[in-house]
Amino acid sequence: MSDVYAIIVDGGRQYKVSAGQMLDIDFREGAETGENLQFGNVLAVGGPGSPLKLGTPMISGAKVTATVVGLQKGDKLYIQKFNRRKNYRRRTGHRQLYTRIKIDSIEA
Repeated sequence: MSDVYAIIVDGGRQYKVSAGQMLDIDFREGAETGENLQFGNVLAVGGPGSPLKLGTPMISGAKVTATVVGLQKGDKLYIQKFNRRKNYRRRTGHRQLYTRIKIDSIEA
């Protein structure tokens, strides 16, 4: 596993990733298992052997490639509504879907 890391943007969130890392990102409708993804929005690349390279705001030509591992479900969240003295109680649940990816390479 490489010590080089990158900070990427996906779905309005920033992730610090390194090669070989497993990561859960927002669910992608058309993503199939084994499919390759490329992230071109790279904010920074760094590592112990090289200086930190910062973009303004993005690093041109830098990309991170990943492979889709599969679908992942998040923890169950419960939503409760309650009105006092009105005999009103509602409880619903929600499980967020994520796409699990494995980071293959970082190119800067």
